[in-house]
Amino acid sequence: MAKSFVNSNAKFGTMPVFLTALSTILGAILFLRFGWAVGQVGFWGVIGIILIGHIITIPTAFAVAEIATNQRVQGGGAYYIISRSFGFNIGGAIGLALFFSQAISVAFYVIAFGEAFEPVINFLNDNYQLGIEDRRWISIPAMAILSIIILAKGANMGMKALYFVVAILLTSLVFFFIGDSPLKPHEVHFHSHIPNNLSFFFVFTIIFPAFTGLAAGLGLSGDLKDPKKSIPRGTLWATIVGMLVYIAAAYKFTVSASPEELVADQLIMQRIAIWGPIIPVGLAAASLSSALGSIMVAPRTLQAIGYDDIFPQKWLNRWFAKGKKADNEPINGSIVTIIIAFFFIAIGDINFVAQIISMFFMVTYAAICMVSFLEHFAADPAYRPTFRSKWYISLIGAIFSFWVMFKMNMLYAAFSVIIMAMIYFIITYHSKERRGLNKLFRGVVFQMSRQLQIFAQRADKEDREISWRPFGVCISHDTFKRRSAFDVMRWLSYKYGFGTYIHFIKGYLNEETTYASKESLKRLINLSHGSKNRVYLDTIISPSYTSAIAQVVQLSGISGKGNNLILFEFSRTEPETLKEILPNYKMIESAGFDVCILNTSYKSFGYKRELHIWIRPDDFENANLMILLGYIILGHPDWKKGIIKIFALFPKEDVVDKRQQLLDLVKEGRLPISPSNIEMVPYEKGSRKNVISTYSEDADLTLIGFRNEMLKGSFEFFDGYVDLGNILFVSANKAKDIE
Repeated sequence: MAKSFVNSNAKFGTMPVFLTALSTILGAILFLRFGWAVGQVGFWGVIGIILIGHIITIPTAFAVAEIATNQRVQGGGAYYIISRSFGFNIGGAIGLALFFSQAISVAFYVIAFGEAFEPVINFLNDNYQLGIEDRRWISIPAMAILSIIILAKGANMGMKALYFVVAILLTSLVFFFIGDSPLKPHEVHFHSHIPNNLSFFFVFTIIFPAFTGLAAGLGLSGDLKDPKKSIPRGTLWATIVGMLVYIAAAYKFTVSASPEELVADQLIMQRIAIWGPIIPVGLAAASLSSALGSIMVAPRTLQAIGYDDIFPQKWLNRWFAKGKKADNEPINGSIVTIIIAFFFIAIGDINFVAQIISMFFMVTYAAICMVSFLEHFAADPAYRPTFRSKWYISLIGAIFSFWVMFKMNMLYAAFSVIIMAMIYFIITYHSKERRGLNKLFRGVVFQMSRQLQIFAQRADKEDREISWRPFGVCISHDTFKRRSAFDVMRWLSYKYGFGTYIHFIKGYLNEETTYASKESLKRLINLSHGSKNRVYLDTIISPSYTSAIAQVVQLSGISGKGNNLILFEFSRTEPETLKEILPNYKMIESAGFDVCILNTSYKSFGYKRELHIWIRPDDFENANLMILLGYIILGHPDWKKGIIKIFALFPKEDVVDKRQQLLDLVKEGRLPISPSNIEMVPYEKGSRKNVISTYSEDADLTLIGFRNEMLKGSFEFFDGYVDLGNILFVSANKAKDIE
C-alpha cells in the first residue's frame, strides 16, 4: 500500500512548501485580527503572543524537519510522520484531529475572504441601499467556486493560483509597511491597550492560527520530488520569516494608530497603507491562498488515513483512499473536506472557528514535539535523521503546547483530549495487532534504566550497609511446583527493595535448553500477571546447582547495584533439597551475601495476619536484619492487616535488660511494632524448638535466625518445626544498623 501514497508525477520543490506555509502564516489573521490584538493587549502583549506561539511552532518545525529526514515522507504530511513514529493507533487519532483542523481551516479562510469585501459591501449599501449585512453572501459562493477548481483541477491548479495570490499578498504588505505613521513619538505608548480588554490567552487563541502554516507545507509531501530537502527548508524558512514579519507588523500597528482605533476597525491596515485599496485585495489574496493550501492538504491527510485502514469499516477506508488514476488526486477526501467547510462557513463566526482550529493544531504540535523528544531518548538505530534537532527544544515545544492548550480554554482542551482518547481506543480495539507507541516508550525506558543503573553504581559508597535495603535474588528449580519463594520476593521488592527471581534449568547450554529457557520465562511472566509484582524475572542454564549459584552471586542487580541477599527454598516434605543448598553456604557467605532459606509447609502463608520474629542470645548479627525484613514484608498490600510480634528467648536473669534493649531499638528505629507485641520468653537449654513451636503454631510466617557454626555439616537445625507454617531462616553476613 505504501506506493499508493506517492504521486508518480510529483514535481514540486522547496518553493511550493515555503510559499504554502508562508501564505498561511501571513494570512487572514494578519489582515483582520492582528491590529485588533495589538489594541487588546498592547505591543508588548502581542510580542508575548508571538514569542509563546513560536516557542511552540519553531520546535515543531525543527521536529518536523528531523523526522522528515529520517524516513521517506510520503502523502499525508504531518499524519504520515506521526503515524510512522508513534504507530497507527495514536497516529490515527491525531491524524483525524489534524484533518478536522485542516478542513475547518478552509472555512476559516473563506470566511475571512468574505470579510475582504467589506469596503465593496459598504459602498453598495451606501449608494444603492442593497442592505447586504451578511458576509456569507460572499463566502458561500466563493467556497463553491473553490470547490469546483479543486475537484476539477486538483493540486496543480491550486499551485498555479498560489503563485499569483502570493505575489498580491506580498505587494499589499509592502504597501502597508511603507505607509505613513501618523502618530507623533510622544503619542506612542508600547504598553497601552484599550480599557476592559480581553484576556491575554483569549487573544492568543484567536491569533494562534496565524502561526500554524508549517502544517500546510507538510501536506504536499506526496507531491514533492525530494521531501527530505523540501520539507525542512520550506517549513523552517517560512516559520522564521513569518515571525519576523509579525514582529515588524506589531511595531507598525503600534506607531500608526491608537488602541481604540485598532480594535474598532478590523481593516485598519487600509488607513495605514500608502494606498488603502490594496489591503482588501491583499486580504482576499491571503485568505484565498490559505484556503487553497488547506483544501489541498486536508484531503491528502484523509487519503493517507484511508490507506492505513484506520477506520473499522474496510469499505470506508477504500473510499477515502481512492484517487484519480492519472495523478492520485484524493477526490473523495476533497468532497468530505468541502462538506465540512460549508458547514462551518454557514456558522460564519470567525472567532469561534479560530478557537476550534487553535485547539486542534495545538494537540497536533504537542504530539509532533513529543515524538521527536522520545525518539532522542529511545536511541533506536532505525532513527537516523540527517537533520538533528535538540531533545530539549522538542521538550520545550511539547510542554508549552500542553500548557497553552489548557490556558486557552480548559473545557475545549479537556474535550479535545477525551475525544482523541476515545478515537484512539476505538482504533486500538479494531486493530489490536498494530503497535508503535509501545516500541517507542520501551526504548525510552531502556535508556533511562541504563542511565539510572550507571548513576547508582557510581554513587555507591564503600559502606553499603548504611541505610540498608534488600537487593535480593532467588534461584529455584521448583518454580512451577511452589510459588512461596516468589511471593517472598514480591513482598521484599514491592516498595523498599529490589528483587530478581531466577528459574534454574539444569543442563548444558544448547538449542534445546535455550528453547526451554525462553518458554519457561514466558510461563513465568504469564504466572506473575495479576499479582502486585515488581520482581524482575529470568532463567539460568547451568550443569549444576553450585555453578548456577556461583553465576548468580556475580550478577549485577536490576537496581544498578550488586545484590546483597539471596533466597533459597525447600519443602518440609522434600528436605533433601537442603543437600543442594547448604554445601554452597560458605561460598555465598564469602561473597558477602545475607542468606535466607524459606521452609514451606502445607499451611503456606495462611491469612498473612501474624509475622513472628524469634531472637535468641546468639542472634546478635541476625536480629536487626530479621526485624527489617519483617517491616519490609508488611509494606506489601498482601500484609496490610498484618502485625509483627517479636519473641526474645533469653535466660530468666537477662529478661528485663534485654526487653528494654528491644524497646529502645524499636523506638529509635521508628518501627511500627507495639511494645505489647514484644514478649520475653525464658527458656532452658535444649527447649528452643519446642518453645518456638508452641508460641508460633498459628503464625503465618516465622523468622528464625541461624549462623554458620550452627549447621555443623548436618540439617538438624532446620528440622523439628512440624506444626509451624512457613518459616524464613535468616543469616546476616554482618550486623545491620536500624537508624
